[in-house]
Amino acid sequence: MSTDTNNTTANAYKDFHLQYIAGKWQKGQDDSVNTNTNPYNGETLVEIQQATEKQLDEAYQAASQAQKAWAKETPAARAAVLYKVVKIFDERQDEIVDWLIHESGSTRIKAMAEFSNARSITLEAASFPSRVHGEIRPSNIPGKENFVYREPLGVIAVISPWNFPLHLTQRSIAPALALGNAVVLKPASDTPITSGLLFAKIFEEAGLPKGLLNVIVGAGSEIGDAIVTHEIPSFVSFTGSTSVGKRIGELANGGDFLKQVALELGGNSPFVVLKDADIEQAVKAAVFGKFLHQGQICVAINRIIVEDEVYDDFVERFLAHVKTLNVGDPSKGDTAVGPIVNKKQVQSLKDKIAQAQEEGATMVLSGDIDGQLVPPHVFTGVTREMDLSRNEVFGPLVGIIRAKDEDDALSIANDSMYGLSSAVFTKDMAKGLRFARGIRAGMTHINDVSVNDESHLPFGGEKNSGIGRFNGEWVLEEFTRTHWVSMQHEPREYPF
Repeated sequence: MSTDTNNTTANAYKDFHLQYIAGKWQKGQDDSVNTNTNPYNGETLVEIQQATEKQLDEAYQAASQAQKAWAKETPAARAAVLYKVVKIFDERQDEIVDWLIHESGSTRIKAMAEFSNARSITLEAASFPSRVHGEIRPSNIPGKENFVYREPLGVIAVISPWNFPLHLTQRSIAPALALGNAVVLKPASDTPITSGLLFAKIFEEAGLPKGLLNVIVGAGSEIGDAIVTHEIPSFVSFTGSTSVGKRIGELANGGDFLKQVALELGGNSPFVVLKDADIEQAVKAAVFGKFLHQGQICVAINRIIVEDEVYDDFVERFLAHVKTLNVGDPSKGDTAVGPIVNKKQVQSLKDKIAQAQEEGATMVLSGDIDGQLVPPHVFTGVTREMDLSRNEVFGPLVGIIRAKDEDDALSIANDSMYGLSSAVFTKDMAKGLRFARGIRAGMTHINDVSVNDESHLPFGGEKNSGIGRFNGEWVLEEFTRTHWVSMQHEPREYPF
C-alpha cells in the first residue's frame, strides 16, 4: 500500500509524510522519523519526518490567532463546515476504511463500525453551534441583572489513541471546532494518519479556515510534555492508558499554566451472566464484545463473570463459538480477529499468557502466535486476585470467573480500580436495572455488550478510568467555559 492507498478513489489523498501546521503542509524538522507500518504484513505505509517543539509552538500560535475570528463566526457558518466534512466522509468512505484496515489492523467489520461512529459524531457536532446557550438569572441586589454565557475555551490540545483512531479523534476535534475553538492535535505514533493527518486533509477540503486545525506528528521525548504544558491551550483532551493519563493530569496542573482536562483512560469491563440469563444470547454477545478489534478497545469485555449454576454451560458454549472465528487478514470480510497493533503489544500479551498459567488459571483454548496475529486465548479457574482480573488486557485473551451468586457477581464486578463500561445479562429487567445501578462505572448495558458508544449519550468513566464525559450536551459543557456577566441598571448603595 502506498501513501495514495490502494482504493478506487480517483483523487485519493497523498503526501502524508508532511505535517499540517498553520494551514500549510510542511516537513518536520526533527532528526527522528516515524516509520508507519501495516501491522498485518509489516509493509511500510509512509515515513514521516517528525516535528520539533519549535513547530509545535508555531502550531499553537497559529491556532490562537485563527480562533479569535472563528469564535465570532455564526453558528450556521461553523455548522456548514461540519456538514461538508460529513459529505466528504461519504464520498471517501472506501478510502478512509482502507486506511483503518491497513494502518490500525482493523478488520473490515470493525473499520466499517468505526467509520459509522466517526460520521455520527461529526453529524451530531454540526448541531452544537446552535445548541450551546447561556442564561439570564435574577439577582438579590436591587437593580441588577445576571447573564451566564457559554463561550469557547480557545485552543484545545487533543492527544489521540491508536485503537479507534478515527472515531476517538473526531470525538474531540469535531465538537471542539463546532463550538468555536481551535485544535492542536498530536496523533498516536502507531496511527499518525487515521488519528491525525487524514483529518487535516478532510477539514482542509471542507474549507475550514487555516490555522484552526494543526496536526503535529512528533516523538514523545520532543513534544510529549510540551503539548500539555505550553501556555496557549486551556484544555487537554486525552484518550489512552491510565498511566499516561495520570502523567498528563500532573503536567496540566503542575506547571505555570493550569489546564482543564478530559481523560478517557483504561478499562476493565466486567460482563456478568446471571443464572436466569439467555445463555445463547449472552455467549454471542460475550464473543463479540471480547474479540472485536482483537480486544484492543478500552470498553472491551475484560472479565467474564458467570453465576455458578450456569458457569459450565456458558463455558462450553462460549468455547464452541470462539472456535468458529476466523483469524488472519483484516481486509477480508469474514475475518473476526486481525493483527495486534505492534510487536511490543504482542510481547505484553505473551507475558500475560505466561503469568495467567503461573497463577493457576487453566488455558482451555489457545493457538500459535504468528507474527502479530494472536488467536483467542481463553482461561477458566480465574479468580479476582489474578492479573487477568486486575489489569486491562487489551488483546484477545479472556478469563472466565465463577461467582457463587448474584451478590458475589456484583462484588467481583466492582472489585477493580477501573470503572469505564460494564454489562449484565438477565431475563429479569427489574433485577438487571438494580444490578446495573449497583455497578460503579460510567456506563452499564443490560443484555448487551460493554462496547457501546452513541454520539448523543454520555461516554466516560469513574475511578482510574478517567475524568469528564464526551458526546451530546455533556461535551458542550466540557468544551466551553462559563462566563458570568452582571449588569447594575440602577445606582447601588455601598456601605462605604
